Amino acid sequence: MSDAGDTLRSSSDQTAKSLSAATGGPLRVLGRANSFNVRKVLWVCDEIGIPFVREDFGRGFKPTNTAEFLKLNLTGQVPVVIDGTRVMRESNTIVRYLAAKHRATDLYPEDFGGRQAIEQWMDWVAYDVTHALRGAFLGGQLKEAPYDHPWYVEQGQKELIHVIGLLNGHLAAHGPYMMGNHFTIADIPMGLVVNRWFMLSGLVRPHYAAVAAYYELMTERPGFREHGRNGLP
Repeated sequence: MSDAGDTLRSSSDQTAKSLSAATGGPLRVLGRANSFNVRKVLWVCDEIGIPFVREDFGRGFKPTNTAEFLKLNLTGQVPVVIDGTRVMRESNTIVRYLAAKHRATDLYPEDFGGRQAIEQWMDWVAYDVTHALRGAFLGGQLKEAPYDHPWYVEQGQKELIHVIGLLNGHLAAHGPYMMGNHFTIADIPMGLVVNRWFMLSGLVRPHYAAVAAYYELMTERPGFREHGRNGLP
């Protein structure tokens, strides 16, 4: 006989295997469609034409703190992307991987200098802009603790106005896209940031003309309309 613990471990192992077992077929994206970071992956798949299937995990859906999910991503966050036997986390690196694997050199060039110029903007979003959004969005709009302290919300809003101002200056001088005259994967996280900027409540937004023009330019892309400017912040 098996005790309850053995049964639970066996069930968890089977579930973990089922999550990562499929080695053929389309790309698998584990994560809720309203997640900022999942949307990056879905958008790049649409840009490149990569078939994928998506499964709901995360807030309001299947949990990400189970033993089986943590075997796929020790941080317990979405997205997790499964490409054959490769299991991946961290949305920006997944976007870069997919563009490189599928040789989408118009989005992500092969030369190291071109890649570095793109990646510095993606990493800026991942740290500086995301840090500001913790107060401005998680605290100010979603009212999530501990980010909802009034001081932290105010600081986040001030910081967000500052970083979007920097973005506006860059686009005014070097746009209309992040890398000049053509769309690249640098525009994927940045486009989602700009969408969130315009959807934030309780924020007195300065008029940044280049950012506003960029938002409309992004909206011309079907992938952005589907996964970016789709009514979700």
